[in-house]
Amino acid sequence: MARDLAGKRAILTGASGGIGRAVAAELVKAGARVALAARSADKLTALATELKGGTIAVPTDVTKPDDRRRLVEAAVAAFGGLDLLINNAGVGSWGHFADSTESICRTVMEVNFFGPIELTRLAIPHLTNGTAPAVVNVTSMCGRKGMPAWPEYSASKFALVGMSEAWRGEFARFDVDTLTIVPGMTDSGFQNNWLRTDGKADLRFADGMTPAYLATKIVDAIRRNRTETVCGSEARRLLRFNRWFPRLTNWLIARKVKKLYSKR
Repeated sequence: MARDLAGKRAILTGASGGIGRAVAAELVKAGARVALAARSADKLTALATELKGGTIAVPTDVTKPDDRRRLVEAAVAAFGGLDLLINNAGVGSWGHFADSTESICRTVMEVNFFGPIELTRLAIPHLTNGTAPAVVNVTSMCGRKGMPAWPEYSASKFALVGMSEAWRGEFARFDVDTLTIVPGMTDSGFQNNWLRTDGKADLRFADGMTPAYLATKIVDAIRRNRTETVCGSEARRLLRFNRWFPRLTNWLIARKVKKLYSKR
């Protein structure tokens, strides 16, 4: 199925910067009407003014039930319904589990997992009446291969990938598609909002995908109705290698970690 995005009514979380901002621009370019959601009211308002084309700004903290409800109600009131929900908001924590805290773990899970799934719960009654409706979950390659120094983030993205797979079967009876996006490293400024920054590996975000490039891949996946889309050569290589050589992959990763943390 090819999905025409012209006139589609969408909610996009994490829209104020990075990947979300780029996806918003691509959706508007394709003719979609978008409810832009993020915590920063000023950034959202500026983006809505810049993009024009039927966008509305709805300041939202996805971890708050009242905010989630207000977001869905605002989008439906403005557009007369809902066709797309793009769960993009996320937060990271860069550091090893043994040195982390329960608070960090719960925060990451609230933003990356519980927020999106409860927003989807509110959106589903409206999506069932939409045109070629879909839920689009932006996850991570860490949601397919858990990585050291990303324990909470990996767990949250694994959970979202798993929920996506369950929804795919469940939502079929409503004719609502569930699409999963699995990006690799992206130079999106994501690292500026981490809850921790004490991991030791050399993360070269500048060598990753640009948000604009990733946004074109995400919007193309929505158009083509692709069940799961792995984006970025790094993610494709890692996940392919792990699929065929899982024990070797784990050994190589563990060796790297031991080297980074060895006492010299």
